[in-house]
Parts: sequence; structure tokens; C-alpha cells
Amino acid sequence: MMSAAARSGPFSIYMQATAYSVAGPLKALVPGVVLKGEKIALNPKTQFLCRESLNGQSPRTGPAVTVSINGRAGVRFAHTDIRVPDFSDYRRPEVLDPNKSSQGSSESRRAFSYLVTGATTVVGIYAAKTVVTQFVSSMSASADVLAMSKIEIKLGDIPEGKNMTFKWRGKPLFVRHRTEKEIATEAAVNLAELRDPEHDKDRVSRPSWVIVLGVCTHLGCVPIANAGDYGGYYCPCHGSHYDASGRIRKGPAPLNLEVPHYEFPDEETVVVG
Repeated sequence: MMSAAARSGPFSIYMQATAYSVAGPLKALVPGVVLKGEKIALNPKTQFLCRESLNGQSPRTGPAVTVSINGRAGVRFAHTDIRVPDFSDYRRPEVLDPNKSSQGSSESRRAFSYLVTGATTVVGIYAAKTVVTQFVSSMSASADVLAMSKIEIKLGDIPEGKNMTFKWRGKPLFVRHRTEKEIATEAAVNLAELRDPEHDKDRVSRPSWVIVLGVCTHLGCVPIANAGDYGGYYCPCHGSHYDASGRIRKGPAPLNLEVPHYEFPDEETVVVG
């Protein structure tokens, strides 16, 4: 029987095991503790016993040295009812045999892993592409907005010397049919006199037609056509004067009227946008 001191000591984890005595020499493990007769002596010059010196081995946990105060040394085999699960059903047949090296089947197993990894990568890339495409498409303009992005204007409805205003993308659009006198006057303007230097030929595709946005570049007001000191456009809000080419000539506006993108599909039609 073991004493109460031993049951609460460092060897208490083996209390439920069965003790067996083993004869034979025992090796030393750590200095300081030896077994001497029926007593435990603490001697720093001697060494403690180790498991490797014992004869016999438990099929599950192996032998363990147990001692008690005023007791004999012995070997005890720890008993347990915990069973290790069998994972054979989840292992490949090539690696089930513990006596057979798995190196011979590593190539085939590695090829299968590469195949699974490659297939997963392809599926992931395709899914990511689909998500990005849908996200970008959701940010695009809708069909009704795209329909308003262009406007087709019949030039035959605008008489010479007149300006007509259209609504394009929520903004006023000025289309001016210039006379030969206006064309010559704007072409002869000295660029050094302009606040925003820009030649007339760089602002028009056809000399007879001037197409600009009717938004003052000062504070966004809508100018009046065929008005002002230069006969082009005049903004009454703060007194900005533009010529017949839409260039700022007088007043606080810093820039010329904006020229949108447009093209002439035929002689009588212009498409803006």
C-alpha cells in the first residue's frame, strides 16, 4: 500500500495502475534521488532511476516507475479504456501497409493533388471574373441613360445666322449656323487678345456650324445667343461676353464654351455624343 504522501505527490497519476516488480539493474536519469532499501534518500551525488532500465513493456503506455514514502520501488503498467480511432477508411490504399514505403506511390498521389489544386484554381478564377464583371456592369449607365447620351439634329431646320438650343445630357446645347461674315470675322481674331487662346478652326469641324454647350464657364449660367458685344453669346448673370466661336472675350468667365464631341454622318445631320 502507498502512503497518503505518495498519493498526492508527483507519482499520483499512476495510482490506478497495477504494480509489477522487475528485477535487474536500473539506469540513472537525474541526480538527487535514489532508492535505498525501503527508504527514499536524497543525495545530490547519486542519480534517479529511469524507465529505460526496466524490463517488460505495456502494450499501450509502456512501463512506469512508481515509488512511495517508506515503500518499495516497482514497475506498474497503466491501464486505460481510451481507444485510438482507426482512420484506415480515410487513407489511400497505397499507404495502408506500415511495412511498405510510400515513396513508390508519391508520384501518383502528387499528380492527384496537382489536379485537384488546378481545378480549384480554375473554378476560383472564373468565379472571381464573374463577380468583377457583374460589379463593373452594375456601375455602367442604364439603357435609358445611354439613349440620352447621343442626340441627332437636322441641320436643315436651322436658318443661316440663327442659333437653336437643344437639351443634351441635361444641359443646353447651342447649334449655330454662321454666316460668311461671322466665319471671316472669327478666323481673323488675333489669338494674343484672347484670354483662352484657341483658333476658330480648332473649335469647328465645318466653318458654317458652331456646336457648344450653353453653360457659362464662370458659374454655370446659361448665356443668351446672338447677344453681347461680340455678337456671339452673352451671360447676363455676371456679364461674360463670348464671340460667334464661343470664345470668351470679356467678363469674368475664365474659359471658352465647351465643345462636345460630334460628327456629321451626312450633309444635313449632326450627331452629338
